Amino acid sequence: MPPTHERDYERLAQLAKRRRAELGLPLNDKNARAGGLSNRTWQRVEKGLEIRDTNYSKIDGLLQWAPGSCLRILEGADPIPVAEMGDTTAAGVQKSPLPQEVIDEKVRDTVQLALIATAKGTTAEEIREMSEYVVRALRDRGLI
Repeated sequence: MPPTHERDYERLAQLAKRRRAELGLPLNDKNARAGGLSNRTWQRVEKGLEIRDTNYSKIDGLLQWAPGSCLRILEGADPIPVAEMGDTTAAGVQKSPLPQEVIDEKVRDTVQLALIATAKGTTAEEIREMSEYVVRALRDRGLI
């Protein structure tokens, strides 16, 4: 990855604005919060300003781009819309060799173990519900 001073923030700003318009997403607090960001962080991207690398994945999710797309853009490559992730011939698409059911089960197991270890007093039913929620959320964002 190029040093932060060599990244193309303006290109990301242009592509992010265009994608947001394609999706009909207003740049507002409600949408920013839904993606786990502040509206200010989202605005910084569209102004061509740097944000924390960890927040770019949240922008990817909001714009329905595959994980890592914002960072790809900053390096000079193109984003990958989540819709294209089913096309394993699309440039930059990397599919897991594991069947989707196995991936889902591994995510559920990981969430369950994390909750058991950290959430004292959580019922078995609450743990199952949270595991299912996480699997759905990750699938909706194109992460699994």
